Amino acid sequence: MSELTDRLERLAPDDPHAAGEILPLVYEELRRLAAQKLAHEPPGQTLQATALVHEAWLRLGGDQQPRWDGRGHFFAAAAESMRRILIDQARRKQALRHGGGAQRVSLDALELAANLEDDQLLALNDALAQFAQHDARKAELVKLRFFTGLTNEQAAQVLGVSEPTVKRDWAYARAWLFRAMNS
Repeated sequence: MSELTDRLERLAPDDPHAAGEILPLVYEELRRLAAQKLAHEPPGQTLQATALVHEAWLRLGGDQQPRWDGRGHFFAAAAESMRRILIDQARRKQALRHGGGAQRVSLDALELAANLEDDQLLALNDALAQFAQHDARKAELVKLRFFTGLTNEQAAQVLGVSEPTVKRDWAYARAWLFRAMNS
């Protein structure tokens, strides 16, 4: 019989030191279990294995551990607790108030193409005019990059700013224009 099984069987629910005895014995195994569960989750998961273990531990009773019928019972309950935490988190992400239904868009995918349809070009022009009122230098950068095809380095020289500033401004400008054109 393992030390954990022995302690779980001797655990008294009203023992204030019980959780302190069990947690060190199960922590690493719970972290491994959590890492395995998270490995099967889709990309973009923000929950870390440590946080999942801590949340599961609290749901299992925290300092007020119930009576366990051995190691298998404990780890089955821990696995179920982790599953429910992941389901709850997925539901929260899907909720409208948390951006449910919104698609994540990479800024790299928002390259403005030179082959725009006329209505798209007009929409870009209108958005660019609004953007120029918001930030004239960034609007000028868009004109230099999009309409004249300058590189970041060339645009930085023309605008008299550093290349990292141009990269940041370009990312911001594309996001701003994408939002303005799609709203």
